[in-house]
Amino acid sequence: MTAGAPAAADAPAFRLTAEALARAMPLHLVVAADGTVLSAGPTVARIFPGDTLAGLPFLALFDVRGPAPVSTMAGLAAAALQKLRLAPTGIASGLRLRGIALPLAGGDGFLVNLSFGVDIDRAVRLLQLTDADFAPTDLAMELLYLAEANAAVRNETRALSRRLVGARQQALEQALTDPLTGLQNRRACDDALARLCRDRAGFGLLHLDLDHFKQVNDRHGHAAGDGVLQRTAAVLRSRTRASDCLARVGGDEFIAILPGLGDAARLERLGQAIVAGLAQPGRPDDGPAGVSASIGFAIVPAGAVTDPAQVLSEADRMLYAAKAAGRGRVLGTRIAG
Repeated sequence: MTAGAPAAADAPAFRLTAEALARAMPLHLVVAADGTVLSAGPTVARIFPGDTLAGLPFLALFDVRGPAPVSTMAGLAAAALQKLRLAPTGIASGLRLRGIALPLAGGDGFLVNLSFGVDIDRAVRLLQLTDADFAPTDLAMELLYLAEANAAVRNETRALSRRLVGARQQALEQALTDPLTGLQNRRACDDALARLCRDRAGFGLLHLDLDHFKQVNDRHGHAAGDGVLQRTAAVLRSRTRASDCLARVGGDEFIAILPGLGDAARLERLGQAIVAGLAQPGRPDDGPAGVSASIGFAIVPAGAVTDPAQVLSEADRMLYAAKAAGRGRVLGTRIAG
């Protein structure tokens, strides 16, 4: 078979064996002038598994869509030497191919050479192609391997980034959490209080202190004391909302910041419910049967100009007033706007 197009009048014709052509162009077809396939490269055969391509009409195997739709061999001849857009029929009909039809000497037909183009990744997966299915000079597989390696690196980078974000979030939560009770700590409390004061939002703040907590540790041991602190945290959680900031800010001191809760009667009832809850017998491993607590609260009206130190000072002042009044009490005040 003679292949090629003359570059000059005296350019010699050359011939390739079928084996050499298949090796150099595994995605080729030799098409007779009447449109029947004379031979096809091995990778083309992978597109039409189980079919004997020789003798079949080329235009029945491929839908030639550009540069203009082609339905006859005359149309293919008119599109010769131009970049063709094709789609195979059969199981690979979804693939988009690129190709070129090279006229054979003497008008004997065409050498049609194809490539997978942008659909190389789909073709490899659909047809289970390997490097042996491509020409030795074709870098498609190398580029595909590089793309897969890049995708793997990107996926690993994203996974690492997610792990780092998760670890950072976990570290941040740990930095803002009291490890014994699971409540927030002084730093988290200060941040929440500063934000509410900055936004001039209305809120209530409870400052709770356990009465005679040192005696619990002295008489029953630190394990019993830890049980009392954990039970106090449980009582606070059960009496407040999920949106409230609950913090252990000292050995036996707790603060509850209650956004939007500025009614003195409601805060007093809440404080009394907490005190009553702590006085109730707990589980045997919670330490002493019941403990006493004193609570001072401060109310900050919406729009009030204040600062965290003032709010804490007022709640602390009311806490000491509750202790001075006999402990186990709840007293509060409203900060002027």
